[in-house]
Amino acid sequence: MAGDFLNRILERKREEVEERKKAVPEEELAVRVQPGRERRPFLERLSTTGSGHLANIIAEIKRASPSKGPLDREMDAPARARAYESGGAAAVSVLTDHPFFQARPGDLESVRSAVRLPVLRKDFLISSYQVYESAVMGADAVLLIVRALSPALLESCLGLCADLGLDALVEVRSAEEMDAATCAGARLIGINNRDLGTFRTDIRTSVELAGLLRPGQIAVSESGIHGREQVKILLAAGIRNFLIGESLVKAADPERSLRHLLGTSPGESIEPVDSGKAAEGRAPAGEGRS
Repeated sequence: MAGDFLNRILERKREEVEERKKAVPEEELAVRVQPGRERRPFLERLSTTGSGHLANIIAEIKRASPSKGPLDREMDAPARARAYESGGAAAVSVLTDHPFFQARPGDLESVRSAVRLPVLRKDFLISSYQVYESAVMGADAVLLIVRALSPALLESCLGLCADLGLDALVEVRSAEEMDAATCAGARLIGINNRDLGTFRTDIRTSVELAGLLRPGQIAVSESGIHGREQVKILLAAGIRNFLIGESLVKAADPERSLRHLLGTSPGESIEPVDSGKAAEGRAPAGEGRS
């Protein structure tokens, strides 16, 4: 797929949402949100690291990607989620987009039933309709991409998430987008190392933008993280939360790979890192892994 990936995805997403609205109007969907539903605190889980861990990893369930093509189309999503939980994941992210990521209906629901971890719905949300939809699915949190939303819609979606008991991971990639997220009231900031126009990755994006966080905000480094050395660079930059997908999806033993990425060995120290070292740990252009 050539050109701007995100614009192509959003164009298709607008069509999907309109189709779903015709089948189930937003007013009817809102009524389907169950009051008092079980809530697993996603934001709170990422606010502290678990016993023996220096980091929190949100481990991802996805079958394909626009840039890499098929990853594991026949994945047993609940079994993979259980492996992630056994390996020490703090939460699970589930891709729910079908045209570009090959998600299957019911993936999120089956994963949430299989584990006790909070579950993030990762998709391209462009409407309040999808926020209601996420709550009906049973998601504990949703991804909101600043580039995909107007400032007013971002603020409105954050307010609706609060009303419905959903946490929100607000994704940015630049200082300007960080300002927009902060102005909208975002607390959990996802710093995407992937350029959604080209799908190339560079972990220096997280290193640079982490310094712009405001008091009370929590960072999650997303995409392009495939080894322990990169995790250590990001830990040294003050980031403790990571969303990791492709390297875990392709791992023969995802539980073991997750434990390695977490680096739970006693006595491991994290040294401060300068920008030169950070540059050495980036993923080469065009070798993005999410």
